Amino acid sequence: MNVKNVLVCGAGMMGKNIALVCSSVRDCQIAIQDIRPVDVLADIRINCKELLEKGILSSDALEERLSRIHFVRDLDCDAAARADLVVECVFEDMELKRRTFAALESICRKDAIFCTNTSAMSPTEIGRDLRHRERFVGTHFWNPAHLIPLVEVVKTDAASDETVDVVMEFLRCAGKSPALCKKDVPGFIGNRMQHALWREAISLVEHGVADAETVDDAIKNSFGLRLPQLPPLMNADLGGIDLTWRIHTYLLKYLEDSHEPSPCLSKLYNEKKLGFKSGEGFYRWTPEEIKRTNEDLNSYLIRMIYGK
Repeated sequence: MNVKNVLVCGAGMMGKNIALVCSSVRDCQIAIQDIRPVDVLADIRINCKELLEKGILSSDALEERLSRIHFVRDLDCDAAARADLVVECVFEDMELKRRTFAALESICRKDAIFCTNTSAMSPTEIGRDLRHRERFVGTHFWNPAHLIPLVEVVKTDAASDETVDVVMEFLRCAGKSPALCKKDVPGFIGNRMQHALWREAISLVEHGVADAETVDDAIKNSFGLRLPQLPPLMNADLGGIDLTWRIHTYLLKYLEDSHEPSPCLSKLYNEKKLGFKSGEGFYRWTPEEIKRTNEDLNSYLIRMIYGK
């Protein structure tokens, strides 16, 4: 299938940036749908401000891409009926996602491909009631979606190889680095590894080995620096499988292996110390620090990806 018409359901932070990503495919028409009135194009322009300032994206190129993005309020619309590919980006609520796809299946063409953007929920469970489950996959875009190259394509228990191939190729054409998750497992690929690290980091704080800032600094100033060039399995080969085996023989029994959230994390949660949302979590945050941290992240990603 040659994907030329895309429908993005949900005009939140992820949906708007996913629409921008899709617009990088030449001549592709994108409709973004939400029941709320949203000035999608204005928000996308704000998200592209630094890309424009650094000359990574020209004003003309951005405007040409925006000319192919259209906002619609009603899900039952011509854009849905024409869609080759649908990316759902509604809230992380299982029943809401299922209702959305049930509605879409009654509107869209029988050969339209459905994708659910979820970071944790099982795509197989989300799409369990669809009549054409073979054309349904998970697509986990990472935030910020217009900058992070990875998109995890999660093969459900019924997805056809053809569906997977079309989605993977479309994402490559959109400039992404798709990674195929061959089995629908909780957390997929990236979040399983990320939260294994988070569990150990929180455990070190909980047990008084180091404070939060020290733990974060230890990561930033050591293996975190080399991860983009030397990821874990390549590093194991570099150091030697024999060395990795010996380290694991000694170390693994001491690592955190709890199957429940840390008491330290639960205490913060119960005290409503929710990080940026409340101004305090593992750190204390002022509005100025929150704004600077978000801006610094985008600037860092642009330097890493574009060298600007």
